[in-house]
Amino acid sequence: MAIVAGLDDAALRTAVLPSGWTPLGLIEHLGDAERHWLQDVFAGARPGGPDASGFAFYREQCRISDGIIAGATLDTAPVGRHHDEPLASQTTDLRRILLHLIEETARHAGHLDAARELLDGRTGLGPR
Repeated sequence: MAIVAGLDDAALRTAVLPSGWTPLGLIEHLGDAERHWLQDVFAGARPGGPDASGFAFYREQCRISDGIIAGATLDTAPVGRHHDEPLASQTTDLRRILLHLIEETARHAGHLDAARELLDGRTGLGPR
């Protein structure tokens, strides 16, 4: 992830946001979101705990997500169901699950932007 490229381990583990999130914690959370929404909810699988952490975990979850997405159409209904009823009723097919994931990723990418600026003052990082 370009927004955190060049940060050392101490910075990646430093909480600078009022929420207490660290950059590494946000990245792992995004990996958890990929796993939860596409493996657990959409595919109905019950994945075990992470085999890796940090960037490796996030990349692995994205790789698995890509495979799940490639094997389905956007109107495919999920096999599983989210435990929270409002979210379950809003994520009734792959398209809506992906929209939710885009929203989640965008929200936390903004958090990462703010954290990076607070850590070392750098802004405007990442792909355009």
